[in-house]
Amino acid sequence: MSQQTQSVRTDVADSSRAPKWGKSDTLWTLSLFGTAIGAGVLFLPINAGIGGIIPLLIMTAIAFPMTFWAHRGLTRFVLSGKNEDSDLTAVVTEHFGLGAGSFMTILYFLSVYPILLVYSVTITNTVNSFMSHQLGINPPPRALMSFILVAALIFIVRLGQDVVVKVMSLLVFPFIAVLVALSLYLIPNWNTALFKTFDLETASQASGHGLIVTLLLLVPVMVFSFNHSPIISSFAVEKKKEYGVHADKKTGQILMAAEGLMVVVVMFFVFSCALSLTPENLADAKAQNITILSYLANHFDNPVIAWAAPIIAMVAVAKSFLGHYLGAAEGFEGLVIEAAHARGKELKRTKSLSTITLIFMLITAWLTAWSNPSILGMIETLCGPTIAILLFLMPMYAIHKVPALQKYKGKASNYFIFFMGLIAFGTIFYNVLQAF
Repeated sequence: MSQQTQSVRTDVADSSRAPKWGKSDTLWTLSLFGTAIGAGVLFLPINAGIGGIIPLLIMTAIAFPMTFWAHRGLTRFVLSGKNEDSDLTAVVTEHFGLGAGSFMTILYFLSVYPILLVYSVTITNTVNSFMSHQLGINPPPRALMSFILVAALIFIVRLGQDVVVKVMSLLVFPFIAVLVALSLYLIPNWNTALFKTFDLETASQASGHGLIVTLLLLVPVMVFSFNHSPIISSFAVEKKKEYGVHADKKTGQILMAAEGLMVVVVMFFVFSCALSLTPENLADAKAQNITILSYLANHFDNPVIAWAAPIIAMVAVAKSFLGHYLGAAEGFEGLVIEAAHARGKELKRTKSLSTITLIFMLITAWLTAWSNPSILGMIETLCGPTIAILLFLMPMYAIHKVPALQKYKGKASNYFIFFMGLIAFGTIFYNVLQAF
């Protein structure tokens, strides 16, 4: 056998073996893990536990495969681009045309902007609850309080994007550590009330729905709480540059580690909160339109929980608001620029456009916070469904249409993710019908 043939075979063998786990893989695992765990998890125990132990057990069984397969599908879609540095929008344009690229800009905005509105309501309710129950004072009129809080958060963003991003990154892991510590601290308060709901009639009375409807409404909240799709495009692009042909395997390994960490931490927090209360308590928390931490603070006669929980909630919600403001502002400016281009006008990101964006965000976030809509209702009707289109439905559609993704076609995981995406999206119609 010639030396050249041996060399070729060695190269083929090396190319089939993915590189070993490196430092950058660990950093990305932590980044994905940290991005996913934010204020969204503060609502999951309410919807998960309100129907009792059965929805909780089912959610525990599907949480990891649902989260891992969905984010892996979106990652593979970004990796399918011809160019090494093609991000999500560029890959959509490459595979489906300019019209689809414009649609992706709209979809990105719609997947981030409603979350900003959710956090506007949440920060107002959290601060009002803290002032009423912990400080013992009457909060100002809601119109004034909501404006002050939203304006203050947006003002922080205006101080400097780099500062905001740095502060948020520093807060991620202390927040996760505190969530775990609080979950452990609640263990002495665990009770068996949740297990009485093995009786489906009792569970239905607590949630206000039958078991099937309770499970269906839980899906968009899970999509919302376990979501870190905004960082997937950057993750896929960087790993494609770093690992080339091995990018799919390496991103799969990193996602598996990140989702595993996330599901363990979040589910421990969900179970600890749910086991500390009753389904009726959780229904009360939903009716009060507050986070689980605010409810815990008001429910237990415990000074540590009473003061620590709402402060943690305020920090978490403020952090998530700031992060989603950056994404929503970027998406809004992108829509304005594309609209100008459609009319044949050249428009760039200027201070004037930034000011217009700020005014739009301030007014809409303030009016939403003032009106105080149901937070979980917004998640079920707006946030979960729009995220599901981007994260669940679009990548699965691409697998069946894009030649570069045909090798992933026909897998059972694809049908599972597409089905879960349809459920999350379908809650829009259920909630609209319920409104009439």
